[in-house]
Amino acid sequence: MVNQQDIQKFRKEIDRIDDEILRLLNERSKSVIEIGKLKKESDSNANLHTPGREAEIVNRLMAQNQGPFPNDAIRPVYREIMSASLSLEGPQKVAYFGPAATFTHLACIKKFGASAQYVPVNSIKDVFDEVERGRANFGVVPIENSTEGVVNYTLDMFVDSTLLIYGEVLLEVSHNLLSKTGRLEDITKIYSHPQPIAQCRHWLETNLPQVPVSEVTSTARAAEICATDPTVAAIASELAAQLYGLKIIKARIEDNVHNFTRFLVLSKKAPERTGKDKTSVMISVKDKVGALYDLLRPFASHGLNMTKIESRPSRRKAWEYIFFVDVEGHIEEEPVKKALEEIKGRCLFMKILGSYPAHN
Repeated sequence: MVNQQDIQKFRKEIDRIDDEILRLLNERSKSVIEIGKLKKESDSNANLHTPGREAEIVNRLMAQNQGPFPNDAIRPVYREIMSASLSLEGPQKVAYFGPAATFTHLACIKKFGASAQYVPVNSIKDVFDEVERGRANFGVVPIENSTEGVVNYTLDMFVDSTLLIYGEVLLEVSHNLLSKTGRLEDITKIYSHPQPIAQCRHWLETNLPQVPVSEVTSTARAAEICATDPTVAAIASELAAQLYGLKIIKARIEDNVHNFTRFLVLSKKAPERTGKDKTSVMISVKDKVGALYDLLRPFASHGLNMTKIESRPSRRKAWEYIFFVDVEGHIEEEPVKKALEEIKGRCLFMKILGSYPAHN
């Protein structure tokens, strides 16, 4: 038999602790507001969001956590605390390739929390434009998917843009089959964005081989269609189901369970060095034998780990290519600095896209 008296005693203790947490959160907020004022006095255009400091706080707390509160829960809890705190310092506007409930929207929330102001725009180009014109503090764009590969349009935008990469977000992408009724037998047509369709191809062919699948501009648009037609389904996120009042027919229908998308955070300003950083550069090489080898050799000779290389046509001259390279380390660190100095003398041009905190 449940002892209600003991339960009530523990609930009173929880209430007391919650009251104390609330008091401390308000004390913390007062200090945050003062820091915001000092930042603005020093630089009126300063980024209030400092990823290095956030990582420092979370890593310190995780290191000293003795439980039973789970370590994995510390990051999302403090992400929301810091998001709410930043909103007290000033509005944090984040532009993203919309509409709402897309995976880019989810990546934004994972990075900046629920208290930021999110501005959905119609294209990746519009994300760059919003940040360049100062209408948003940050922008978030997809750069690559572990199944479908790189997002070429994002790479191409960096050729002429003055923006810097401020951070990255790695998001596990989970696709769900959604509908108004939640019944598989009601479905006569399925809508989604081309990438989720490709990532769920085997599941669709196995489970719904006779149901036609149509492409739309986004997973959110697919969910919007479903909200008004009980005979159609959408492949979209759980957030889309919540926003559009849909039911999940089948969760996690992606063919590859290890399906991740990497997103980049854009800003006019560079973030602070954190000690666990990544540098991205754009390089155009001379058209000659061994050009690619000459490009890569300085990274190896200076002991640097290159995590990505991607080539794109330069669009300026036939058979001339631009290489996008990610390397571990910060531009202020000597090995990175020396390697890039060597490469600069061997290439047609080089553009440093930013040194920023690696995904944590």
